[in-house]
Amino acid sequence: MKDVREEYHAEGLSEANLHTDPVEQARRWVDEAIEAGLPLPNAMTLATVSADGQPSSRVVLLKGIEGGGFTFFTHYDSRKGEEIAVNPKVSFTMFWQPFDRQMIVIGEAHKVDQQESDSYFASRPYASQISAAISPQSRPASRAWLEDEVARLEQAFPSAPVPRPAQWGGYRIVAHEIQFWHGRPSRLHDRFRYQRQEDGSWLRERLAP
Repeated sequence: MKDVREEYHAEGLSEANLHTDPVEQARRWVDEAIEAGLPLPNAMTLATVSADGQPSSRVVLLKGIEGGGFTFFTHYDSRKGEEIAVNPKVSFTMFWQPFDRQMIVIGEAHKVDQQESDSYFASRPYASQISAAISPQSRPASRAWLEDEVARLEQAFPSAPVPRPAQWGGYRIVAHEIQFWHGRPSRLHDRFRYQRQEDGSWLRERLAP
C-alpha cells in the first residue's frame, strides 16, 4: 500500500467559484456528479457516535437537499439510529474521484416528519419496500429467515404500496460546518471551510490542505 500513488489534476477551486451558501454549493456538486453519470453519485459515508463515545461509520445514500439540510432514510432502530437518538451530532463525507472532489458536512441529525417518510417510502420500488419492512437492521439474522419473511410479507401485500414500518424513516442533517476539497497536483490541494455564525450567516475561509 505504501507504493500506491494517485496524482490529482483538477484545475482548482477558488472563492470566486463557490456559492456564498454552502448548502447550495453542495447541491451543485451533487447535481454535477449525477449529471456526469458517476457511479453512486449520492453515496455518503455517515459517521455517528455511541453514548460511550465509540464512533462508527457506513455508506448511506443522500436522498435530498432541502429545508437547509441533507436528507437520508434508514431504520430508526439500526445502530446509526440508536446512536443518533442519544447523540444527534454526526458527520458525513462524499468523494467524487473522477472530479477530485471531496465534501465534509458536520452537524446534527433529526427525524423528518412522518408525512415525508411516508411519501418517500411509497416512492421506493416494491421489492425495496418489502426488504425494508422485514429487516431488523443491524441485528443478527439468517439468510433463510430473511427470505421467509420476504415471502410472508409478499403474500400479505402482493403489490405496492407496502405500509411503512414505524421503525423506518428519514433524518435531515442540518450543518454547522461544511468543507469543500479539490485535489491539486503535488498535494497542494484547495480546501475551503464554511462555519455557521450565530446570526445564521456563513464564515468562509481557505484551509491548508
